[in-house]
Amino acid sequence: MKAKTVFICSLLLSVSVFGQKSEVFSTNAGAIKGYDPVAYFTQGEAIEGDEKFSFEWKGAVWHFSSEENMNTFMEKPESYAPQFGGYCAWAVSQGYTYRTSPEAWKIVDGKLYLNYSVGVQKKWEANQTELIKSGEANWPKVLEK
Repeated sequence: MKAKTVFICSLLLSVSVFGQKSEVFSTNAGAIKGYDPVAYFTQGEAIEGDEKFSFEWKGAVWHFSSEENMNTFMEKPESYAPQFGGYCAWAVSQGYTYRTSPEAWKIVDGKLYLNYSVGVQKKWEANQTELIKSGEANWPKVLEK
């Protein structure tokens, strides 16, 4: 327990000293709030992952609905992980980071994008090509804010 507390304090200190957010948006449930990133591509829907199929990548724990999906992700995580570390694509396009909903998603040109809500997603989709370009220009500098 003591080592865990020291680790958490060290992590918080490093974030405050360097002023940088985590590269992957994660909650207590894990990256993408515990949803399976591979399922968006293979099943076309947001599916909750299972803790028994989990993998740590880029400092976050990713959950999967099956061992097959976990293995697929492990082979090529960059192909399945959401863009902008799973932060809201609209927010990143505007120059900041914000949490996301696993239900507000879209695959564009083979890449997964998440947004804060379905309402924000509709706003993002109205001009997604330009907003993706803005997001790419802002990423990863927005982690420093």
